[in-house]
Amino acid sequence: MSITVSNITKTFGQQKALDNVSFSINKGEIVGFLGPNGAGKSTMMRILTTYYKADDGDAEVNGFDVLTAETNVQKSIGYLPEHNPLYLEMYVKEYLAFNVDVYQVPKSKIDSVIEQTGLTPEAHKKIGQLSKGYRQRVGLAAALLHDPEVLILDEPTTGLDPNQLVEIRKLIREIGKEKTILLSTHIMKEVEAVCDRVIIINKGKLVADKKLEELRESEEQIIEVEFDYRVEEQLLNQLPNVSSVKNTGGFVYEITFATSKDMRPAVFDFAHDNQLKTLQLSRKSKNLESLFSELTH
Repeated sequence: MSITVSNITKTFGQQKALDNVSFSINKGEIVGFLGPNGAGKSTMMRILTTYYKADDGDAEVNGFDVLTAETNVQKSIGYLPEHNPLYLEMYVKEYLAFNVDVYQVPKSKIDSVIEQTGLTPEAHKKIGQLSKGYRQRVGLAAALLHDPEVLILDEPTTGLDPNQLVEIRKLIREIGKEKTILLSTHIMKEVEAVCDRVIIINKGKLVADKKLEELRESEEQIIEVEFDYRVEEQLLNQLPNVSSVKNTGGFVYEITFATSKDMRPAVFDFAHDNQLKTLQLSRKSKNLESLFSELTH
């Protein structure tokens, strides 16, 4: 396992930021770490990078305990915090050379990570002259200098424009072919575009841990239908694959089906066979965004 977290708890004053959280991440996975603001994502990342110490529980990175082998953990991790700390007056190569000295790795790594992160066209500039997207690339380059096995990225695409988003996501996917990546974000499309799996926490507790493939395979759908008079819910429960029926007001019903197959034709035919007149019929797919909303509401 690249990352193992067992029953981690962390409290700040009266607030329990993490409450008995456990999960593990295999080598080579790109995992989306999701949760609303204040859920405990950054706290967990800071524990894994040895910046914070947990009050209870254990965590390991590449087999090294975050409490007893801090230096080995730090050597194993490349970390890009949410607010990317850069020296804006430094040139790109100058900043990376400074980090090379900190990590005590060969200076030849500078040109390697510049090419890897697509910084070549901007490498002669001061960091303060770069766009937000290129500044994020500088942060990633610095995190990669010591060739860590694990990358921890905290909101790496915050504030980027659509073109920059596409470029950084592509870069993360490329890096993920060789590294284990734990990626914190609140952008669902980003997770679906980049990650293999999602871990969701809410109010300090783990509420979901699933592969995206499993989420897609187990997708439910909601059909919203309006009739011209009130219908008994027992009748609608006779539809195939129904998991629940709810009257949402008036003559409108939400019918949840445990299948990804479009059930609108089945509802229309069922209504016709039972002499029910449909005034409107629409489908609402349960995607990652709706799952996140349900689990963190």
